[in-house]
Formats: sequence, C-alpha cells, structure tokens
Amino acid sequence: MSTTKPQKDVHIPTWTLNNFIRPLFEKPHRYDQEVIQGQVVADLGCGPGYYTFPLADKVGPTGKVYAVDSDPKAIRVIERKAAKGNYRHIETHTCSAANLDFIADGSVDFVLADGLLCCVAPKDHPQAVREIIRILKPEGKAYLVAGRTSVAYMNDSEWEDILNEFNVLRRNSPPYKGDYWAWVKKH
Repeated sequence: MSTTKPQKDVHIPTWTLNNFIRPLFEKPHRYDQEVIQGQVVADLGCGPGYYTFPLADKVGPTGKVYAVDSDPKAIRVIERKAAKGNYRHIETHTCSAANLDFIADGSVDFVLADGLLCCVAPKDHPQAVREIIRILKPEGKAYLVAGRTSVAYMNDSEWEDILNEFNVLRRNSPPYKGDYWAWVKKH
C-alpha cells in the first residue's frame, strides 16, 4: 500500500500572476496575434486573468472567452474584474482542464494553455490534452506552454508525448533551456 498522497493540480498564488511587475517581463498581448474579433477562445489555466482580458478585448463583444482554472480564488478575481469592466463575453469555470464538458466539440478557434499542463495533476494530463483536441475547431490553433520549475509536473519525454498528439506548427526543441512551448493544431 502506497502512503504517498495523490497529486493535485498546482495552484500558483494569485498575487504572483497578477501584479504590476509582470508586464515588465511578459506582455499580456503576446498571444492575441492569432485571435480576431468574433472568435471563441479558451484560456485554460487562466489564473486571475492576465491573458483573459486582452483576449476578450481582441475577440470583442461578438466573441467569447472561456476562462477556466481549478483555483476558485483566481476565478473570483476574474469575475470581479469582468463585472467592473462590463465584460459580458467572458464565461468563467472553476474546474480542471481534464473536464471541459461545458464547451462544445469543435467550437473553439484558439486555446491558450500557458502554464496549464505543467500544473495539472499528472494523472489528468492525457485527458486534458484530449479535451483541448476535442474543443478545437478543425482549423483552430493552440499555444501550449509548460513550465520547467520545481513545482511542475512535466518532463522532456512527457512533453514530447503531448506534442505527438498534435500537428506542431512551431516549437522550441531539446535541449530545453527554458519552458516548453509550442504552437499546435489538430492532426
């Protein structure tokens, strides 16, 4: 009998993801070049919405952004900001990316999974990848980023296995010096 605890999704403290210093190192609009007005976007592992709101601005009120995170504190931050800023086209969900049953098959133009897969419990990685594939439109794209930190649930071989599930458009390659990243779409 194993005495180790089952692994759960990692929750990064909200204040580390949503502060005045972050824009100095990481631009909030860095992903929206793939997004146009009226599209449907899923920001998986959205945290407190650092990318959610720039994506919502880009898709405009005729588009939609699903903001998904397993941390209820992060989702509450987004809900407060969305209400204050009158963002009616952001739909929030507190859940794992391994269960996106509220998003229809083939309905999403762009999936942002920045820091998602390294923080999802390892047992849920395959299902989270299947969900990303399921919700993407045939011509849809996804940007996947997985951190390589001490709290990350990711290694080189697992990252390569994940990329094998997609048609890889651009990526960084071994030997990895920073985070894993790739622009992908369905096979």
